[in-house]
Amino acid sequence: MKHIKFSYFVCIFITTFLSAQTKEITLEDIWKDGTFRTERMDVLHSMQNGQQYSVLNFDRDSRSTSIDIYDYKTLKKVKTLVSSENLEDIPYFTDYTFSNNEQKVILATNEKAIYRRSALGNYYVYNVKDASLDLISEDKIQEPTFSPDGNKVAFAKDNNLYVKNLESGAITQITTDGEKNKVINGITDWVYEEEFSFVRAFDWNADSNKIAFIRFDETQVPEFSMDVYGTELYQTQHVFKYPKAGEANALVSLHIFDLTSKNTEEVKLDKAYEDFYIPRIKWTNSPDVLSAQYMNRHQNELDLWMINAKTNNSKLVLAETDKAYVDVTDNLTFLKDNSFIWTSEKDGFNHIYHYDKNGNLINQLTKGNWEVTNYYGYDEKNNTIFYQSVENGSINRDVYSISLNGRNKKRLTKSDGTNSASFSADFSFFINTFSSATTPPEYTLNSSVSGNLIKSIKDNDKLAQTLSEYKTSKKEFSTIQINGNDLNMWMIKPADFDASKTYPLLMYQYSGPGSQQVANRWNGANDYWYQHLAQQGYIIACIDGRGTGFKGADFKKVTQNELGKYEIEDQIAAAKQLGELEYIDADRIGIWGWSYGGFMSSNCLFKGNDVFNMAIAVAPVSSWRFYDTIYTERYMTTPQENASGYDENSPINHVDKLKGEFLLVHGSSDDNVHLQNTMRLAEALIQADKQFDWAIYPDKNHGIYGGNTRLHLYKKMTNFIHETLGDKIQKEEETKVNQVKIKG
Repeated sequence: MKHIKFSYFVCIFITTFLSAQTKEITLEDIWKDGTFRTERMDVLHSMQNGQQYSVLNFDRDSRSTSIDIYDYKTLKKVKTLVSSENLEDIPYFTDYTFSNNEQKVILATNEKAIYRRSALGNYYVYNVKDASLDLISEDKIQEPTFSPDGNKVAFAKDNNLYVKNLESGAITQITTDGEKNKVINGITDWVYEEEFSFVRAFDWNADSNKIAFIRFDETQVPEFSMDVYGTELYQTQHVFKYPKAGEANALVSLHIFDLTSKNTEEVKLDKAYEDFYIPRIKWTNSPDVLSAQYMNRHQNELDLWMINAKTNNSKLVLAETDKAYVDVTDNLTFLKDNSFIWTSEKDGFNHIYHYDKNGNLINQLTKGNWEVTNYYGYDEKNNTIFYQSVENGSINRDVYSISLNGRNKKRLTKSDGTNSASFSADFSFFINTFSSATTPPEYTLNSSVSGNLIKSIKDNDKLAQTLSEYKTSKKEFSTIQINGNDLNMWMIKPADFDASKTYPLLMYQYSGPGSQQVANRWNGANDYWYQHLAQQGYIIACIDGRGTGFKGADFKKVTQNELGKYEIEDQIAAAKQLGELEYIDADRIGIWGWSYGGFMSSNCLFKGNDVFNMAIAVAPVSSWRFYDTIYTERYMTTPQENASGYDENSPINHVDKLKGEFLLVHGSSDDNVHLQNTMRLAEALIQADKQFDWAIYPDKNHGIYGGNTRLHLYKKMTNFIHETLGDKIQKEEETKVNQVKIKG
């Protein structure tokens, strides 16, 4: 037997309640009844005075929503700023945004999702002083945004940009050439929204008299269409622009609209770019200086430009390069003197840097063989930066402070697990959200100077009490040495685990670049499912292999140009090593995953057919040729440049190796990983004469949810696991062996 090195970080799962646990977790508990729902703080906003914060509250009895103001020190509600109960035109609102002076609020209602981050809705401006309500537009619009002076709102409608003067009510149309599937102004196209994680592609300057925006010319981008079956006699089609790897992207250009002159100027740089991206724009504190980040198509060069809107001059202040790719973040922060904070992996780990306004390095603030995972902001009064990192172990998250000169670093959070902070506007307090594998989310008020607890705000003790009635298992964290690396792992065993018995093993992973599934945090819905499976006699394990995140750039970027090679090798090797444990049945090992995880589970079953005897792939990529430009080419370059990298690691080219049982699942309206992936994989399996099970969920997107859908999906997956890994299979095999012995 090979030796597995276990170094436990967390080894007890609510041990206080073990003796009282009798109930079994059902699939209905998880996906229908909301039994394990956690309490949260929704739409938290720190008020400018630094002493109060606001929260969006929902009253279940009256079915109304309100913005309530609380005092940081006492945590008591000071007042209700606005309630939909008092608004004739709005029965409820789902989001809110303050103007800078907090005298006006945009209230969102009737929002309908477009893609993952984008939505259309009706939006109102509520005036705090006189309690008046002003509908921004009769039509549904996108991304309404206050000007810094609070007197105007810019928004997008039908691919064009508009500005409404809140004092006169006059609406100015900034662009006129917007047209569906041709030109978009100020709102990102599908691939930017999905892969650069933003929708609003316009920004106000400090003086509220200029708007910078990105224009997307999608004319040459190939179209993708999806049938929407709905309930009518004939289906409809959703047609949208989707650039697959190696195909044409939208042509992007940067423009500045002057509200005074009503003129729009296109930004011209002192560098010729070909086939490029503009993943971020942001005005500096100077009303005439705009920052813009330009990136080449390979995404291994990122340039930060400062553009003077008055003189039309541009200056390249920072050029970041990497042998693999450069990550785009939202961490760029301008200080009063327009020096700026920047995060980078250039020393091998993600850290914080301070540059002057000309791009000269002043100081590297954080250093070490660990990653900064979030940047919270700069306290100007105390010259202090606040951030989150994994310095206390890659599966944990802690909040830290450090002086602008890189000294006086202080760990502000005290408990091992996942800590994240929301700071008051003046950085005197922060609300810490903490959870771990043993502690459900709890919200506390803490001092930003010491990190010390001031008061508890909200906990999930009721959930903990509810869970104490159920039979649950330990979630054991450890490391396993695979292919020369100590990989993070968790394992869940049956509560009545007996080391003298053997158990089937189900492995879960995602494995995408920079991702993490092995983390010391509270349960998601899948964790309760794993508890359910453990109750049925399964062991569940998850390993973060090479290519995943928060262990340095080299570990993460080793998969460059070979997505699916090293990650598969690690999962197969881990399964072999776990299969050598006396309590795991090496003949009953399965693996499952969703999206990138579905790509992985398919490949593991095909390439590791001597190890895995079943796999479930939900919404998998079956060939990287079918996926979008920005994500795929970031890690693989183009198919024209790297054909072997695409083809040798895509499941569709390894169907002939299938020996075990395979369940393939997809939503028919998946705008992200298209149903095409599953259809082409299914056809390849059919032509290779390989039997498999599959399910298509009508009109469901990448998340496959809505109504009874999730419950149905997990029942199907659970039944498949029982049929392929369960005791029934083992008993049938034992019967066959005994029959052979008897005949012999």
